[in-house]
Amino acid sequence: MLKLIKNAQLVNEGRIYKADVLIEDKIIKQIATEINIEVEHIIDAEGLHLIPGVIDDQVHFREPGLTHKANIYTESKAAIAGGITSFMEMPNTNPQTLTQELLEDKYQIAAETSIANYSFFMGASNDNLDEVLKTDPKKVAAIKIFMGSSTGNMLVDNKNVLEKIFSKSSMLIAVHCEDEKTIQKNTIAAKKKFGEEVPISEHPNIRSAEACFKSSSMAVELAKKYNTRLHVFHLSTEKEIDLFDNSIPLKDKNITAEVCIHHLWFDKSQYAKKGTLIKWNPAVKKESDRNALFQALLDDKLDVIATDHAPHTLEEKSNTYFNAPSGGPIVQHALPAMLAFVKQEKISLEKVVEKMCHNPAVCFKVENRGFIREGYFADLVLVDLEKPWEVNKDNILYKCGWSPFEGETFNAQITHTFVNGHIAYEYGRFDEASRGMRLTFDR
Repeated sequence: MLKLIKNAQLVNEGRIYKADVLIEDKIIKQIATEINIEVEHIIDAEGLHLIPGVIDDQVHFREPGLTHKANIYTESKAAIAGGITSFMEMPNTNPQTLTQELLEDKYQIAAETSIANYSFFMGASNDNLDEVLKTDPKKVAAIKIFMGSSTGNMLVDNKNVLEKIFSKSSMLIAVHCEDEKTIQKNTIAAKKKFGEEVPISEHPNIRSAEACFKSSSMAVELAKKYNTRLHVFHLSTEKEIDLFDNSIPLKDKNITAEVCIHHLWFDKSQYAKKGTLIKWNPAVKKESDRNALFQALLDDKLDVIATDHAPHTLEEKSNTYFNAPSGGPIVQHALPAMLAFVKQEKISLEKVVEKMCHNPAVCFKVENRGFIREGYFADLVLVDLEKPWEVNKDNILYKCGWSPFEGETFNAQITHTFVNGHIAYEYGRFDEASRGMRLTFDR
């Protein structure tokens, strides 16, 4: 089936220009100033901007085992409404994704239920090196290592194991970096001061900048020692920025880093109002950290913007500091949040597309996605930059039913989301006749 997008403002590869885009089945067939042919479906995009579908390299969709919080179907649907057409999901589900068999089980669930394109991470532990090394680099996003607190036995704190993974794996290794010993020391100090009623405002002191830097600097050191392809997730501190380089093109970088929406939007001054709703690991920290992260993004020391979408029920989050889990739902509101920064002239639209669409594809070597190019999959998003809307309970699509952005008015709205040429979302309506595809990687 042929579809034709007319009169769009394309935002792609550092340029904004008016063009038409012809889609044949799943693929972008032609991009031209004007295309006039008979097609089954024409979308008039006058006044709208067309960007590549966002690729979110870090989500927790909670399936299997934690589906009271979320599942692949519900969260992929929320992602599509937010302009995210592809996601890469984390291994700390139940059971944890620590064997090839369990990894393939998740792919099977996604094949049946995911509206967006998908990939999953193979999890590492202190005792599953053989399984990790079986991972197919062409079919799996990366190896994920929790170099800091995690659930169950997914904390990899054995230096000998880390050395083996970094030296033997030919795949990209993605890491969560917080030093567990530093966190435990800070926790003891906080309990000594406050007892069991530690306030949420202590979170960035417990999961401190020092804990982050100690762990991320170790990861970078290992990657340099073994020439390992390393991607550091969700930087949260100014101190860590100097570990990363902006002197070479992204395609030539062996060590890359990302920042998440919440570390660009929130700072510790908002704990008083938002409480545990903005409890994340790594923690939201000082305003100076937030500002430094934003500048590092603009300076290309940080390569990717992601969500770390990690929903919990409101009941779970409405708990005391030690009993409230870390994480929050983001995928539906990530792109609108970044477009709000565009409106505020803090970042250009071209740079948002670079960091959310192009660069995840480059970093992970995703095949034929992340750009508006002829021959690429038609993962596309139309946005209206002058269409204000307020986040409220009635329009939140996450299974958990809440958002840290509740009450926020965004200036831009996603009008259409194409997944492999299929219009999966259009002005608030979903067409679930098609499912997403498994991502493949050029490695």
